[in-house]
Amino acid sequence: MILRSDETLDVGVSGSSPMRMHMFRPAVEGRYPGVVLFSEIYQVTAPIRRLAAMIAGNGYVVAVPEVYHEYEPIGTVLQYDAVGTDRGNALKFTKPVAAYDADADAALTALAQHPACNGRMGTFGVCLGGHLAYRAALDARVSAAACFYPTDIHSSTLGAGRSDDSLLRMDELKADALFVWGRQDPHVPFAGREAIRARLEEVGARYEWHELNAQHAFLRDEGPRYDPAHFLHSIALTLGFYARALA
Repeated sequence: MILRSDETLDVGVSGSSPMRMHMFRPAVEGRYPGVVLFSEIYQVTAPIRRLAAMIAGNGYVVAVPEVYHEYEPIGTVLQYDAVGTDRGNALKFTKPVAAYDADADAALTALAQHPACNGRMGTFGVCLGGHLAYRAALDARVSAAACFYPTDIHSSTLGAGRSDDSLLRMDELKADALFVWGRQDPHVPFAGREAIRARLEEVGARYEWHELNAQHAFLRDEGPRYDPAHFLHSIALTLGFYARALA
């Protein structure tokens, strides 16, 4: 599908500054399922925009929020270098978990009200965003969560104080979930992945689980860890998953 990728929405967040969302949707008029796509620590980079366009081009309205809107000027993109990485990681542990949750609530509300959204909603995320996509799916409005190599779930270390309740709250997950991991990812080792899967089984979650021979950030189409074959395979997994869960 031909896309529109020139729209932004500045969304009010309770107790915070406005949050910009970058919108991607089919140019053909109609109503489509919505997906909130949560980025990695660098915000809405060129690879994240291409990823959003890939999903939107298959018949979805995709909203990409700027996850650090309280700390950086609107439109800030952190670079894939040491300075950008240090800044992104510092903010990840500065922002309170409650603020991440408030962002997700605001993003879902705004997406549901978008005239091109049909009310069926999912989430997608990579790295930090994978964790946020999971947490957003604790909202009953979300039917499907695609979580790619989500960090900090196994260690419960997201946010200010490095103490989140994501594993504890997994019994609240009613959405279908897709988890995709790289076996060579040092950020989520085997024991961490096993802890997450054990908890999913314990609560009787509806989920898919895929482990690939890949590094962390293998979906990012810049840099040495990008794996095009795994990218294509992962997009096929995601689109199949959404076709079932968001139909």
